[in-house]
Amino acid sequence: MKVFKRIVSEKRMHHQPSTASDLLQNEKQAAEISTYLKLNEERYNKVFDKNFDFSLKQIHIAGQEGLILYLKSMVDLNKISEQIMERVAQTQRQKDCITTSKQLRTFQKDYFASVDVEFLQYEHEVVWYVLSGYTVILIAGIKTGMAINTASSEQRAIEQSNTQTIIRGPKDSFTESISTNISLIRRRIKNPQLICENFMVGKDTKTSICITYLESVANPEIVDEIRKRIKGVNVNAIFDSGNLEELICDQVITPFPTIYHSDRPDTVAASIIEGKIAAIVDGTPFVLTMPVVLTDFFKVSEDYYQGFLMSSFVRIIRYVAFTLSWILPAIYIGLTTFHHELIPTALVFTLQAQREGVPFPAVVEILLMETTFEILREAGVRMPRAVGQAVSIVGTLVIGQAAVEAGVVSNLLVIIVALTAIASFVSPIYSFGNASRLLRFGLILITAALGLYGMIIGIVLVITHLASLRSFGTPYLAPLGPFIVEDQKDVFVRFPMRQLKKRPAYMMDGTKTGMSADSKQEGGNS
Repeated sequence: MKVFKRIVSEKRMHHQPSTASDLLQNEKQAAEISTYLKLNEERYNKVFDKNFDFSLKQIHIAGQEGLILYLKSMVDLNKISEQIMERVAQTQRQKDCITTSKQLRTFQKDYFASVDVEFLQYEHEVVWYVLSGYTVILIAGIKTGMAINTASSEQRAIEQSNTQTIIRGPKDSFTESISTNISLIRRRIKNPQLICENFMVGKDTKTSICITYLESVANPEIVDEIRKRIKGVNVNAIFDSGNLEELICDQVITPFPTIYHSDRPDTVAASIIEGKIAAIVDGTPFVLTMPVVLTDFFKVSEDYYQGFLMSSFVRIIRYVAFTLSWILPAIYIGLTTFHHELIPTALVFTLQAQREGVPFPAVVEILLMETTFEILREAGVRMPRAVGQAVSIVGTLVIGQAAVEAGVVSNLLVIIVALTAIASFVSPIYSFGNASRLLRFGLILITAALGLYGMIIGIVLVITHLASLRSFGTPYLAPLGPFIVEDQKDVFVRFPMRQLKKRPAYMMDGTKTGMSADSKQEGGNS
């Protein structure tokens, strides 16, 4: 009678959540695993009753009744056969029954010592591990379950980066597997101070997010702030690092990214060596690094793999190209519409001859061409790869030539738009290149209204906005504003590696016990 009452009371305790999602969202209830297999069987059959790939089987383990739970679509059936079922068969020789959690841990060491095992106490843990590709074993009379990692190892192979290509340097890139991405970083930083902390974000997705940093180098205040922001994320789903980036960044209303993302392990490893913190999101090959400053977006890992003279020259080209990508159309409008006296006389006659018969003012011309190019660029990206590139190139050539012959735009304007577009592609980071696309249109409109004076006002507003930005408390314009003399060796030009012996001063923290800022700057800058 007492046993019956106990079963009824446990049924009442477990009646509320009816789905896996409900159970995971009610973790605070922390319902313990039942000692009665019948209740467990009913419970998890109810949770996964609509999932055709769910498997729940009764087994005999160590002379006792047990249950084995897993999702067929998430596990490797060969692992279940070799790592679990064969060893379960071996346990039949054991005469002593398992009645306590302590005995279960001893049993695990005897039969499952070579596999990845987690011990579970609560029902929501059972559901989460089953959904993560683990196989869960429950034994009658014990409130502790065993979760054995049998997840399928199917994943994309490590390939060359398609977004940040280089000529000289490592060719590997991150994948969608968080464990693979962590291993790619650990292969480069063989340091026991490299810390990897895991978080679960997303009510429905329970996405794994790992923050990685060097404990002896990273600023503890920034690490604490990143932890706080990740824990404070309250959304239903996280599918990509871009979701997390928008949720934890300092300021959303800005065209400039305040968090750096890369799919290159060497780039992320170099950032960690500098004292930055990386955030790896499961399911995406792009890893976030923070804090970030403006000058970081003009550097690539290849700058440190070739001679400093060539690296410095190419870096200056990037700065010039970025500047041209958002101010060149505005300069054209200002000169041709308001300030003809600044143009050489011979060129003025040429421009007027080209514009003869063009029915639109310069601002309408350039907006028309810029909008057309943006449409073609987006079409080239979204269309199937086999035809996308051909459509974008042919479309640009044909439409540009046809527009000139039809007298809609002038020849020089086509050159300006083409040069602007090419300059925008020079940026190593795609999200940072997008900033110039937005700024370009704003600067075109203000210049069309006020001339070059308006362009100067727009540039001042952009610089003021940059000065106000922060990335986890770090000034976005550092080391230019505030100006840090010792960091100028790796801003516009790169000094020889022998002179790059200190980490960025804006990343240093001298408050850590037993470690001054000077001692933390020891070592090479990657």
